[in-house]
Amino acid sequence: MKKHSPKKELILLPVLFVAILLCVVGHFLLQPNYQDNHTVEYLLAALPFALFGLVIIAFKIASKSDNQD
Repeated sequence: MKKHSPKKELILLPVLFVAILLCVVGHFLLQPNYQDNHTVEYLLAALPFALFGLVIIAFKIASKSDNQD
């Protein structure tokens, strides 16, 4: 098992913060105040795809930093 440098793991922190922000905003938009807004409905439907895209980006960053070692 090889050691990972902390600098390469810190590169993934912005991706983590964006994912956390998307989850918080998604929960905020699920309030009953926004129930009849169609734009919010489309944004909430696109939220899982955005999170899946972030996972793909994180995998690419991790594999690229792993290949550089």
